Amino acid sequence: MSSKIEFGCLPTAIGTMPHTDPEEACSLVAKYLPVLPAWPQLPKRSNLENMYIQFSEGFPGAVLDGDKIYVERPADFDSQLEQLYTAYLENNPDSYAISAEYAAGLHAFLALKQEPPNMVKGQITGPISWGLCITDSEHRGILYDELLAEAAAKFLRLKAMWQERFLSTISPDTIIFVDEPYLTSLGSAFVAVPDEQVTVLLEEVFCGIDGLRGVHCCGSTDWSLLLRSSTDVLSFDAYNYADSLSCYPAEVEAFLERGSTIAWGIVPNDEEALAGESLSSLYDRLGEAMAPFTRDGIPFKQLVAQGLLTPSCGLASVSPEAAIQALELLAELSVKLRSKYTI
Repeated sequence: MSSKIEFGCLPTAIGTMPHTDPEEACSLVAKYLPVLPAWPQLPKRSNLENMYIQFSEGFPGAVLDGDKIYVERPADFDSQLEQLYTAYLENNPDSYAISAEYAAGLHAFLALKQEPPNMVKGQITGPISWGLCITDSEHRGILYDELLAEAAAKFLRLKAMWQERFLSTISPDTIIFVDEPYLTSLGSAFVAVPDEQVTVLLEEVFCGIDGLRGVHCCGSTDWSLLLRSSTDVLSFDAYNYADSLSCYPAEVEAFLERGSTIAWGIVPNDEEALAGESLSSLYDRLGEAMAPFTRDGIPFKQLVAQGLLTPSCGLASVSPEAAIQALELLAELSVKLRSKYTI
């Protein structure tokens, strides 16, 4: 990103919704997030919309077995791999489109009749999380197979590229989040992935995105790794894990100084927690999440200017009624902040 973009704490979504009707989900997104809408992923509609299966169409050797996916090496595996690398070298994602069967919300989103938004948001599962959940013939994550890990990153880059071009018919300005829930396990005994591999694979996917690039992690991780990356937006669960980011004040300051944005996931995606919150309580909680950075010299108005507001993660785990409540609170909180601190 060459210059500072100030979202002024506009609201947007992480992705998943609890609905099974794509038109209904898209209508809610358009109603509550009209300026920066995000297409809804609908895992309760079909297992094909599971965040790992959803972006698997066309991967060499991919086999879908119910709600699981794994990679075999059939007789034509090498030719499938060659096709992938040819498309990658030619920057041609057409053979790796995301179909309506796998992403009904994405295609319904395109057909929605609404005022053109200022910007539109998409999302894709990141190479670390995808590579750990998709397994090989030995039931290991393909991330531990050098050939398959590299192929996965190139494949997801093409998927992100196709999605961005698809969304650009709604708005020429796009932002694509790379969702990486498994980054919370980095450094544990269960995920032996070196930092260098994380960086290389993430940057491979980022390089397929011409517009703004975001990365989302819904837990605690080594934030310095992501703050040093080429991402334009760092999205995190500020409702539950605000303290984890506050451990990196210098890195956050440098991140903001280069013009980047923090997406504060301040509205909980837990139904019980959501029931106990109000506009006032979330406003105070966001202030508490930002306070450590203001004490380190970052002006509060800058944090608001270079901020986005989101739910803490996707909303598929709550009821449709609770999802509406979350979006209402999100939109109201944005209005309150913007009216007080922005023009």
